[in-house]
Amino acid sequence: MNDAALNQKTRKPETPLLEVREITKLFPIKSGFFGRSTNSVRAVDGISFNVLRGETLGVVGESGCGKSTTARLIVDLISPDNGDIFFNGRRLGTDLSLNELRRNVQMVFQDSYASLNPRLTIEDTISFGPIVHGMLREKARRLAWDLLSKVGLEPKRFAGRYPHEISGGQRQRVNIARALAVNPKMIILDESVSALDKSVEAQVLNLLIDLKQELDLTYIFISHDLNVVKFMADRVIVMYLGEIVEVGPVESIYLETAHPYSRSLLASMPSMDPDRRSEHVALTGDPPNPINPPSGCRFHPRCPIAIEKCKTDKPLLHVQKTRGHFAACHLTENIQQPF
Repeated sequence: MNDAALNQKTRKPETPLLEVREITKLFPIKSGFFGRSTNSVRAVDGISFNVLRGETLGVVGESGCGKSTTARLIVDLISPDNGDIFFNGRRLGTDLSLNELRRNVQMVFQDSYASLNPRLTIEDTISFGPIVHGMLREKARRLAWDLLSKVGLEPKRFAGRYPHEISGGQRQRVNIARALAVNPKMIILDESVSALDKSVEAQVLNLLIDLKQELDLTYIFISHDLNVVKFMADRVIVMYLGEIVEVGPVESIYLETAHPYSRSLLASMPSMDPDRRSEHVALTGDPPNPINPPSGCRFHPRCPIAIEKCKTDKPLLHVQKTRGHFAACHLTENIQQPF
């Protein structure tokens, strides 16, 4: 056996940059005069996944599936009820402080205007984080100008402006620059381009790709736009009603889709080619009530190929034909295209 083969065989698996283990978040429903909790919305229900250093992990699913809640749990904007978060092998709360996590993991939100303080100039917005973490004000100001140049905004024109004086695309570039100001290793992008028109969206996506390569960043990219996720992601997680139903490499998810829900999402993607437009509704009905989700597979009330077992037995994520591709479906071995 040659040295290369020996090294390949004995090399330890790479430690994920981020690891989420069995994380759960319930939102209590309060009613009555005393505001007592009477029930709970199961927003995120025991999900586990990891993110490797340097990759872009896409997260897709319908509104209300738990995508944004998961993002907020990772950065501890809201606290999980159960489960653990590990960053670079260190557990949040014991080996890793929240301050360290926030320096290493930043987030860019969907609403570019609401994310910015209207009373701060663009320069002050970007330099605020580094100053809080101990950087001298003048050095933070120079960093803000450098980051404005990196995101395609001329500092002399934009540094002294306020958020209401610039466009939505420019504000999102400022949000990206602010996220980069503390030199993070990972950025979570929560529907960060969905409010932009297509020409501006393309510019911001290309900017994100360039910054990832230049600064060796890792992304979690959350979006309802499957075409954008296909363009950006290396791996994809599909969520439904607080659970992960499929995860795998982007090519495998889009070409060898295993879960009926994932297939429904992909079938609903708009196409400019008239010959490829579907004449059938890919997915009907609303998701079940997250307060009292269905037993068994949560997708079975809307699934066109569900069997009796789907109503009673909860499917677990299991390996598909492609390496690294997992799906939670009882019928993945002989699934048929229903559309």
